[in-house]
Amino acid sequence: MSTPPPPDHPARLASGPDGPHALRPLLDTVLDALDTGRRARGGPLPAGGPEAVAARVRDAMGEVLPEHGDPDALRGLVHVLAEGAADPADPLCAAHLHCPPLAVATAADLAVSALNPSLDSWDQAPAASALEALVTRALAHETGLADSVVTTGGTESNQLALLLARESHGGGIRLVCGANAHHSLPRAAWLLGLPEPVIVPAPSGTLDPAALHSALTDLGGPRGSLLVAATAGTTDAGLIDPLPEIAGLCAAHGARLHIDAAHGGGLLFSERHRDKLTGLEAAHTVTLDLHKLGWQPVAAGLLAVRHPRDLAVLHQRADYLNAGDDTEAGLPDLLGRSLRTTRRPDVLKIAVTLKALGRRGLGALVDQVCARAREFADLIHDHPGFELHDRPTISTVLFRPDGVTDDAVATVRRRLLTEGRAVLGRARLDDRLWLKATLLNPDTRTEDLAALLKLVEGSTPR
Repeated sequence: MSTPPPPDHPARLASGPDGPHALRPLLDTVLDALDTGRRARGGPLPAGGPEAVAARVRDAMGEVLPEHGDPDALRGLVHVLAEGAADPADPLCAAHLHCPPLAVATAADLAVSALNPSLDSWDQAPAASALEALVTRALAHETGLADSVVTTGGTESNQLALLLARESHGGGIRLVCGANAHHSLPRAAWLLGLPEPVIVPAPSGTLDPAALHSALTDLGGPRGSLLVAATAGTTDAGLIDPLPEIAGLCAAHGARLHIDAAHGGGLLFSERHRDKLTGLEAAHTVTLDLHKLGWQPVAAGLLAVRHPRDLAVLHQRADYLNAGDDTEAGLPDLLGRSLRTTRRPDVLKIAVTLKALGRRGLGALVDQVCARAREFADLIHDHPGFELHDRPTISTVLFRPDGVTDDAVATVRRRLLTEGRAVLGRARLDDRLWLKATLLNPDTRTEDLAALLKLVEGSTPR
């Protein structure tokens, strides 16, 4: 009989009777290293640019697979990761749809890592599979649809939506989407061997209903042969397509409707903002992504479906996972819930968040970031040295220093990144380059917004 390693040995297991005792001191190590790394970084991003970061990582890693282990590996590598991180919890880190995760969701994710269930058969994840069934159905009902499946995020959800559309129509389907659609949609059409998508103009940043009507009329074809993809929360500006009008056009032309609400789906939690998603319930499929306006650690995506029967095309039979006699005896069959086989229960962190915060708690976070975005837009509008693109629809604000070239705008962004002082995104709209602030930190204060604007002003070449 083998003897377990000593308590401080890195080969101790995370679960089982000794798991908590093995993890507790390691968690202290991780938390300390996160703190020392954050203080060494000193801002939202490491200074020095890519080569400086890579050099620190190389030094910390040393030999990737040494002959003998290093007892300080955990501390050293977590420190260098934190020192070299773009910290989404820093108010000056506002480039992408990359949220600071809630502590309660992160703690729940630790439990998943320790227990390591896999949702490809019930005997690997009994409680997790039951929890996933409850939560996915409830979140689908929030959108007005019937059921949902867990994905790794918006890209997988969009790909799955196109696959379900293709299979429900027997293969002959064509994607119609706006010029503002996420890049994963035309890429999914390519991956699935569908015809070249029809791209509808979005002159104001949202899909133009008149242009969509014209495109659907010209394309014609049998009912269900066209899949229209609308967007509820564009990546560049957080804009929402006119969903009720688009849904009406789809119904009139017999087209299937998919709505990519990866960005804006979190508005459903807010009584103040959920009306912006009116029309979501008319879709056949809806993409949701709670590692954006849901404050979850990556990954936390879902695809909601109106007709659960559409998911039947995902079903597979593997005797070692879902033998027919096991299924007949009452063991749940999980292989039809994803394109993936091994699959961690990302639903736990979502479930914990929903129960711990409730609708009002999550809605308050949504309201806070939307309010901060409006406040930031006001600061920009009132500042003589800046130009505001438009009022924010969700929590994305586009702006640029007034009277400068696109090259100068790009230079400002890269200068702030290289110096590690601020993290802003970029978006090209109206044939001009804009700085993009995506505010997803509910703890951001008014003075943080003013400081961000001052940093941009001070870095602008004149």
